[in-house]
Amino acid sequence: MSDFLIVGGGVIGMMTALQLADAGRHVTLLERGECGREASWAGGGIVSPLYPWRYSAPISALSRYSEGAYPELSLRLLEETGIDPEYRQRGLLYLRVDDEPQALAWAREVGKPLERVGAETIYAKEPNVAPGVDSALWMPTLGSIRNPRLCKALRARLLAMPNVTLREHVEVEALDVSDGRLRSVRTSAGREAAERVVVCGGAWAGHLLAGIGVTLPVRPVRGQMILFKAPPGLVERVVLKDGRYVIPRGDGRVVAGSTLEEVGFDQRTTEVAKDSLYDSALSIVPALAECPVEHHWAGLRPGSPDGVPSIGAVPDIEGLWVNAGHYRNGLVLAPASTRLLVDQLLQRAPVVDPAPYRLDGV
Repeated sequence: MSDFLIVGGGVIGMMTALQLADAGRHVTLLERGECGREASWAGGGIVSPLYPWRYSAPISALSRYSEGAYPELSLRLLEETGIDPEYRQRGLLYLRVDDEPQALAWAREVGKPLERVGAETIYAKEPNVAPGVDSALWMPTLGSIRNPRLCKALRARLLAMPNVTLREHVEVEALDVSDGRLRSVRTSAGREAAERVVVCGGAWAGHLLAGIGVTLPVRPVRGQMILFKAPPGLVERVVLKDGRYVIPRGDGRVVAGSTLEEVGFDQRTTEVAKDSLYDSALSIVPALAECPVEHHWAGLRPGSPDGVPSIGAVPDIEGLWVNAGHYRNGLVLAPASTRLLVDQLLQRAPVVDPAPYRLDGV
């Protein structure tokens, strides 16, 4: 029997497994599909909340830690697996920011390099941005990561670790609880037992916990994205405008996103969204009109109130823990939120104050 059983093989589940395995624990990870193929794969990979000054202190605390963790994690995974997660720290241009004074005040308060720049700087950094932009905000330290490659590298690393058992295409159907303790996990392949179970099921976490009478305010929120097959150098940095963004990859491809849709567990793509994303991308970089759209996909974010995840022990059920509800910032917050949970599981001093993320009753 493993020391820990993790339900859900997204970036949260895989990073949790990695840290527990690094600490010498035996871990079993269950994933109903293939690891890293849901929201973790579908996102854009910006290593920051889109407009960080608009977020609450609990999200900012996790974000600050995670931003510093990604360069080292990316190098580690490249060295250990040969798969490059493509961490790029090229900065971000914010076009047309309505609350610019608040953004600059936030930056001064937290010590972030954020400045207002004019047209000369904008077009020196991104010559293909739409003409006529005379000012923007510029954050030079912002990074991005190619999340499908990150997921692939995490999966490869876990498969190579002798104290990790990774079981894909195994769906968790129910949690068995009696006398205030989690006894086992019922799956499509039979029962699994573990000393402690961690639910990292993303948008599906609330549904699973509802089966044992636990209310976790997590709901699916669909996001659609498109990918342009662009030549290298057309876009070099993340550019954000009116809540939509373009993100360059190392091979020149450009991701454009994203939508926010309350449609339950429907993961279908729509032509309406595709057209909207296409128009938004061209309003940022008109030259993308010359590039074919290579792919269009959708993922389900784990929506939660105010975007603050639930991290920690489940009240009144011994042996059950959760890390879910990151909404738009699962990849952004993953290194910190998983470190916080593992600190609690291993009874170490927590990397940030755990109180804001506790489930009700703990």
